[in-house]
Amino acid sequence: MSKAPIADLFGAPEPSLKSAIPQVDEAAKPLADRLRPKTLAEVVGQDHVLGSGGAIARVIERGFLPSLILWGPPGVGKTTIARLLAEAAGYEFQQISAVFSGVADLKKAFEQAQFRHSQGARTVLFVDEIHRFNRAQQDSFLPYVEAGVVTLIGATTENPSFELNGALLSRCQVFVLKRLDDAALDQLIARAEDHLGHGLPLTPEARDTLKLLSDGDGRYILSLIESLDHMGFDAPIDSEGLLAHLQKRRPNHDKDREGHYNLISALHKSVRGSDPDAALYWLARMLNGGDDPLFIARRLIRMASEDIGNADPMSLLMCHAARDTYEVLGSPEGELALAQAVVHMASAPKSNSVYTAFKSAVKLAKETGHLDPPAVILNAPTKLMKDIGYGAGYIYDPDDPDGFSGQNYFPDGMKRPKFYDPKGDGHEGKTKQRLEYWAELREKKQKW
Repeated sequence: MSKAPIADLFGAPEPSLKSAIPQVDEAAKPLADRLRPKTLAEVVGQDHVLGSGGAIARVIERGFLPSLILWGPPGVGKTTIARLLAEAAGYEFQQISAVFSGVADLKKAFEQAQFRHSQGARTVLFVDEIHRFNRAQQDSFLPYVEAGVVTLIGATTENPSFELNGALLSRCQVFVLKRLDDAALDQLIARAEDHLGHGLPLTPEARDTLKLLSDGDGRYILSLIESLDHMGFDAPIDSEGLLAHLQKRRPNHDKDREGHYNLISALHKSVRGSDPDAALYWLARMLNGGDDPLFIARRLIRMASEDIGNADPMSLLMCHAARDTYEVLGSPEGELALAQAVVHMASAPKSNSVYTAFKSAVKLAKETGHLDPPAVILNAPTKLMKDIGYGAGYIYDPDDPDGFSGQNYFPDGMKRPKFYDPKGDGHEGKTKQRLEYWAELREKKQKW
């Protein structure tokens, strides 16, 4: 039985997006397109997965291409790698974008892949920005992936753990692609110079600045090089001249995405790690990225309680003062108060003793919430309550010769727990001495 052409199965073929786009000469294409790698060996900066012994390289060597997710920042080669993987494995390559596609586009893609599958051909369905699909759309991939109709390759700049369905994620291998480092960017610059037929009109310092401007984005640095080439400089320009002629890249930081939480985590851990310089850097990164300074102020207050605590009680007061100062002054003047609080906390002695003590107390309170306070510390505002023993034997501590009664304040029959154990740094040093003295005195008085 002869195989029916695809047009007979699905009607007259609709014009493809590719055919609707006017074809342009190779020389008119953007430099990034002209320099797009033709083989996996030409991809730069991803040797950890594509190089000898890399996870993707091992998969290709076995002649099998599983469904996978390529997770990485913009401009590191996700689309190129997907296309070259399909080519290396002998699969048909079909591409859609979750930004521009809907249910009808998915249905059509699955139908075409199903036809190829019936003809013995295998399909890589590449989905750019796959995290943009909602949960129901992501679920629609499952039967086709499970049946082997499509090998799914998804590309995302967002953490797959947060953005993709667990069911879909369990059927895919996740490969993390890295932001391009200096060595990879140098390779791209060299390729661009070779393609253009001349070196870039930049001083060595300006070349370094060019790499910094790219923020590890290969497509972006090639765009900058192309813009620079069109400006036609005769003599090398320095960093200042480069910055004056090229548009600065917006910080890669979305306030409601993972990058936002990564930066606040970096700030928090730098403060906790007593590194004021790193803490100031991450504070500046957050402010440059457009984070709400009052959000940062709230997180600083949290740090003061969690990581510094009673080792330096002034930190909590300073953070509140920094928040109030910012509310009065606004940006940029008020940001200095946040920086002052950050430096103070990063330089302060640290103690999480209150934090850990409270967590332990909460846990025990949940387990023993049915126990009543001991009668000795209950108020007795009525005669009946006095008659049944409320407050009987209570010692008013200021009247005790030591100013410390040593009474039991936990429920009767509960073994006395120890939650708060100050480390002895900073202000907590004196607190630790006091608590140790009272513990010895309590033990003596309870034996009397």
